[in-house]
Amino acid sequence: MNFNKKISIANKTISKENDVYFIAEIGANFDGDLQRAKDLCLLAKQSGADCAKFQSFKSEKLVSDKGFEKMDIKGVHGTWDKSIGDTFKDVEFPREWHKEVKNYCDSIDIHFSTSPYDFEAVELCVELDLPFIKIGSGDITFLEIIEKIAKTQKPIFLATGDATLSEIDEAIRTIQSTGNNNLVIMQCITNYPSMIESANINVLKTYQSAFNILTGYSDHSPGNLVILGAVSLGATVVEKHFTDDKTLNGPDHPHSMTPDEFKEMVDKTKLLKLALGSTSKFVVEEERETVTVQRRGLYASKDITKGEEFDFNNIEELRPALGILPKYKTNIIGRHANNNISKGEPIYWESLS
Repeated sequence: MNFNKKISIANKTISKENDVYFIAEIGANFDGDLQRAKDLCLLAKQSGADCAKFQSFKSEKLVSDKGFEKMDIKGVHGTWDKSIGDTFKDVEFPREWHKEVKNYCDSIDIHFSTSPYDFEAVELCVELDLPFIKIGSGDITFLEIIEKIAKTQKPIFLATGDATLSEIDEAIRTIQSTGNNNLVIMQCITNYPSMIESANINVLKTYQSAFNILTGYSDHSPGNLVILGAVSLGATVVEKHFTDDKTLNGPDHPHSMTPDEFKEMVDKTKLLKLALGSTSKFVVEEERETVTVQRRGLYASKDITKGEEFDFNNIEELRPALGILPKYKTNIIGRHANNNISKGEPIYWESLS
């Protein structure tokens, strides 16, 4: 597979060499309020996010209450007071708000994007000229909508929660068949919240080797540990749910990051990127003095007179590394001093006759 290793997302570039791209997933946390949606976008911008992301669905096109009634749900969906359909209906992001919120995001210099869950929503993404389209984990086997999204030729972030490697491979090949080579695949654990112990960050290495592709992480676990681990393994895009109050009612608030938490994650990630450095081993500027200070050189262990022979009894290895290095000790044994050398003085090549 031949996917691009540098992807342009509006005015930003995603690659292993560039800064990590941060997505604040607002999801349902706008609580049905247009102004609140804008306020969260501004808070996301102030917290260091590159993108404020929503989800575009209509309940009747996404869920079947009759289908869910046939299940004995143990997960988070089973904790809701209302039916699945009514819960999703309550948190729909109205289509008529998309353009206004997108324009607002443009005005405060943060990207706006969304995950479309029906074909009309995909067309809306094109109409709004979004910088990328995110495909949620739940649609990993909905190849028809994946193909439609890929045909827009917009960059795609593909979440891979609760998916097998063969299902991921099939989705990726569907995208590739359209000629769209701007793809980031994102590890994800689809539970809300998910456990840190389940994060399986190392699978990013499998994605990178199996698909030769940029990777990211969409995380629902507490804190920033998983994100930092993912970045250390080459994640170029990271996503966390975002709210200003975890105690509010709603399906996404409890497992979201607050602005302070999000900013801390951004700051730590940027510092981590600096710490990761490159794959080249070299002496950095702050080490230049310690190359001499911490290493040893050959020194006179007693007074040596001119013409005296160097042997193992009148040479010792001490810091700092002035003069001849210890690895050349055997090269000077048997040679003679070219001048007087006091005890404790370094031995230089020019001291040899």
